[in-house]
Amino acid sequence: MRIRQILWLGIALLGLNARAQQQVDSALLRRYRQMQEQIRLASEKDYRLMLAQLGIDSLRPGYDPNPGSQHPPNTDESKANPYTRLPDPLICNDGERVTTPEQWWQKRRPEIVHDFEACIYGRVPAHTPPVHWQVVEEKHDTLYRIPVVVRHIVGHVDNSLDTAIHVDIQLTLTLPAHITHPVPVMMAFGFVFPPGFRMPAFMRDTSTPWQQLVLQQGWGYAILVPTSVQDDNGAGLTRGIIGLCNRGKPREPDDWGALRAWAWGASRALDYLETVPEVNAHEVGIEGVSRYGKAALVTMAFDQRFAIGLIGSSGKGGATLYRRDFGEGIGNLASVAEYHWFCGNFLKYDGPLTANDLPVDAHELIALCAPRPVFISEGSPEVEGNWVDDRGQFMAEVAAGPVYRLLGKKDLGTTEMPPIGTALISGDLAFRQHFGGHTDGPNWSYFIAFARKYFH
Repeated sequence: MRIRQILWLGIALLGLNARAQQQVDSALLRRYRQMQEQIRLASEKDYRLMLAQLGIDSLRPGYDPNPGSQHPPNTDESKANPYTRLPDPLICNDGERVTTPEQWWQKRRPEIVHDFEACIYGRVPAHTPPVHWQVVEEKHDTLYRIPVVVRHIVGHVDNSLDTAIHVDIQLTLTLPAHITHPVPVMMAFGFVFPPGFRMPAFMRDTSTPWQQLVLQQGWGYAILVPTSVQDDNGAGLTRGIIGLCNRGKPREPDDWGALRAWAWGASRALDYLETVPEVNAHEVGIEGVSRYGKAALVTMAFDQRFAIGLIGSSGKGGATLYRRDFGEGIGNLASVAEYHWFCGNFLKYDGPLTANDLPVDAHELIALCAPRPVFISEGSPEVEGNWVDDRGQFMAEVAAGPVYRLLGKKDLGTTEMPPIGTALISGDLAFRQHFGGHTDGPNWSYFIAFARKYFH
């Protein structure tokens, strides 16, 4: 059984109630725990190797959000901004102020891209393997009373660099049947759940399914399985697309992490969509929630072909300012549980450096999306909690506004965070905090209204 199958085992176990869990074959549970332990040990080994490359003995610990924790995250807004100045997205590294779009595109934007690659997300290899896409199944179906065509597509990545590593990108494309012209498509980072899976209560969303809302507009949607591109753990860094490009060897400090790899997978999926006659490849958006919200924003920032982004509860590493001390901290991102999302160099900013030493911050990741529209989605802190720092994401979106204005677009239109439930969708930057939890489901109808300004 391959280690990545732990994902499916974990999902299956989450979907069981207490009685059913007791009935699960004990051998399966033992195997599941063995696989968890294998991943933990391999991740710790890779983590220590990266720290050794960086010459770092120890890092500051991440916060523990559990009740009674000895190291809880800060949730006091009066203490949330220890660093009061953000890097200015319109001042070049040599001090020159950007006053024209030409300066932005030719000088300042490439500087910001370089800094994100060098310090946070890592560099994609100059020559990544080609991907051969194959439709392995096509069926006609009816979803939400709408006739559709569903295609399961696999992107076989050329593994000539290391024939022991196999990367097969899983993509499902659903389009309205009988369309007469190319249609917009929303691509989402997500899972294709096994048959019979029941979503755990804490992850359930009672909103109208986003797929239904998309199809009702006459649009299509695609679901990309990011872990088919790169495993979501440090143990997998010598496999997946990162491991394949490194021929199975450990990473160097500036090599890409999983967030950039997942974004690479989305870009390759867009390559495929560009060949599908029924798809308007100029109107393809990207969506994700939580860690996949981070990946969706990285995708938008680095691939200008994506037309629009819905970024859900992405937290630090996504739309939340690193310089904020509220909820999740850099110590959490730099821990053995999450370090694989980033390049090795990022670990430096949890010791000996700090967030204030970063040459960039999250507002500049949003600015890299300009002039394309971005919708930042949050849940209620009463339900979702404070971990993702909704105010820190709003502040980052406000701070990205000057770049949008420079390029002739509209920002949020306010610097005051609106009450929960208020949609800011009149500009090219959009924001809404819904009343639910760790999902963007309640915001999809607002996003659809926002996207209709751009999709035809």
